[in-house]
Amino acid sequence: MASAFKYFGGAFAFTAVGLLLSLWLGWSYSGSLSGALSFFLVAAILAVLEISLSFDNSIVNANRLKHMAPAWRHRFLTWGIVIAVFGMRVLFPLAVVVIAAGIGPIEALRLAATQPAEYARIVGSAHVSIAAFGGAFLMMVALTYFIDSGKEVDWIAALEKRMRAGASIKGLEIGIVLVMIMLFTWLLPAGTEDTFLFSAIAGICTFLGVEILGQLLDRAAESGEMARAGLGAFLYLEVLDASFSFDGVIGAFALTQNLFLIAIGLGIGAMYVRSMTIMLVEKGTLNEFRYLENGAFWSILILSVVMFFQTLVHVPEAVTGLVGAVLIGLSFLSSIRFRRHARRH
Repeated sequence: MASAFKYFGGAFAFTAVGLLLSLWLGWSYSGSLSGALSFFLVAAILAVLEISLSFDNSIVNANRLKHMAPAWRHRFLTWGIVIAVFGMRVLFPLAVVVIAAGIGPIEALRLAATQPAEYARIVGSAHVSIAAFGGAFLMMVALTYFIDSGKEVDWIAALEKRMRAGASIKGLEIGIVLVMIMLFTWLLPAGTEDTFLFSAIAGICTFLGVEILGQLLDRAAESGEMARAGLGAFLYLEVLDASFSFDGVIGAFALTQNLFLIAIGLGIGAMYVRSMTIMLVEKGTLNEFRYLENGAFWSILILSVVMFFQTLVHVPEAVTGLVGAVLIGLSFLSSIRFRRHARRH
């Protein structure tokens, strides 16, 4: 119990404050106890949704953080979480409305406070571009992990060994993503193809840009300039977190159109993801559970495909979260079986 409080104490406190804020917000908008309880319930559901969708994010973050210098690790877990909670959960939806509606940020904030239905409609109108960008970026992340000659651990061996062997084909992961983009561009209804194509290509370019920056900063690290190397990993994790957050932010509007309630609920979930990340790094859980990282990247790959499909049909966020949880759960059980087998032999 003490160990759990060590890692999740901050998240528990943030949860209490957040849920109290949701009650106050509900009372402010409705003036009734039922309205306040309704806001409270939605905030709790949003927190659970964010945790289920982002558990794989914490695993990937932990894998990167264990190689980072302690100073940059601390910066990501402090400044990074502020960017994640307020940047993606508040500023990102506001930025979407500013760009889509051609209005100023103050007007967008006023719209969120006084006309939440119109605000939600404008955010929803940008769904194709958001899904295309996030899907392409996350697919590049997953395929780059699997199509890697240096990868040593295979969970779903029949597939992962073949994917690893494909590393000898230069640019294979980019080719696969481009084929997926071409397929969905062809399937999309008339009038949305240009938006999808531009946003998906932007997702690939963003991934490649971050990768190039990371390599340049790695060279700086080899020459002793560790600060800049840590900056590269920090930026990569921030873009990755943003891509994971697209699905949750857009899905949240299906539960409520109130921007402030969405920020509270998803912010609570983000704090638990941060706590899980710290626990995974400090306790070395990824080393103890051999296939957990593989399960996380399979979850990312499935999420990227789902985001592409969401440009055609609505896929409930609960389904996305459940698929990710099942894959990570199965990889966890496989890791336990492997450990037991290794101890016996």
